[in-house]
Amino acid sequence: MKYHSKILFVLICCLSVIKITAQNPIIKTIFTADPAPLVHRDTLYLYTGHDVATEQDTNYKMADWHVFSTTDMVNWKDHGALLSPAVFSWATGDAYAAQCVEREGKFYWFVSTFHKKSEISSGGAAIGVAVSDSPTGPFKDAIGKALIINEMTTDMKHDWDDIDPTVFIDDDGQAYMFWGNGSCKWIKLKKNMIEMDGSITTFKPKNYIEGPWVYKRKGLYYLVYASEGTKPEMIEYCTSKSPKGPWKYKGIIQENMPNSFTTHPGIVDYKGQSYFFYHNGSLPTGGSYRRSICVDYMYYNKDGTIKKIEQTRNGVSKIN
Repeated sequence: MKYHSKILFVLICCLSVIKITAQNPIIKTIFTADPAPLVHRDTLYLYTGHDVATEQDTNYKMADWHVFSTTDMVNWKDHGALLSPAVFSWATGDAYAAQCVEREGKFYWFVSTFHKKSEISSGGAAIGVAVSDSPTGPFKDAIGKALIINEMTTDMKHDWDDIDPTVFIDDDGQAYMFWGNGSCKWIKLKKNMIEMDGSITTFKPKNYIEGPWVYKRKGLYYLVYASEGTKPEMIEYCTSKSPKGPWKYKGIIQENMPNSFTTHPGIVDYKGQSYFFYHNGSLPTGGSYRRSICVDYMYYNKDGTIKKIEQTRNGVSKIN
């Protein structure tokens, strides 16, 4: 009897450890998607979408954008819903993928939603910009109109191709915005971050679907994106010696997500370590329309290529 009691005790201890160390998903209080990390001073801020679809819904319902923060990669502070499509007088619809970047003490939150039918637009997906003096707001519409509307891009025939903006500021101060569903588009931004500088360029990386994330590391530019996979999306990437391309395909870095058709990359270096954020449907009652953000370590080979990213339940360790 004592032997069986010991076995039971060991099993309980093991389950307790699993529960404690099962960090992923990192946000468990609400359903979150489309992670966009930003490091400001000593804090990592995470800008997210918010899934509010019921278990019975068969499409996305995304009410607003939230912000979370951490200084140790384990404990996350919820700053609440700091932006919604209602902030933009021209907008209607859901709060799709977005990214916030800092420039000269201001924080520019590039968001994708839908445009109301009007004299300048027949509707369709659009990209707007909100601005604040703080990474946690308050945010307001920076220009009072959409930065990108559906009529500006005509290569794709569906009206939801202008989504998922990612913004990158190069070492020389030039800012670029990449975005797109079905094809990838990019444009230079003026220094004020709220005006386009030049014309839109469109291209199609191998297997590209949506959700681009662009950054630079050791002189090499990376374009990471959600790809076709075997129907549920995977993450693949290209590299280039210039943000203007040409982009060379490098392969798959993350396989299909558990219980979610989509995924979305968010990449950041913080306190000497590279981190890869993504979403899946692994929370209880989760799924393709009730997603949750996870984080795992990201590693590079000596030649700059990205090592395959392992999806874990444990996530990452606490740092000081």
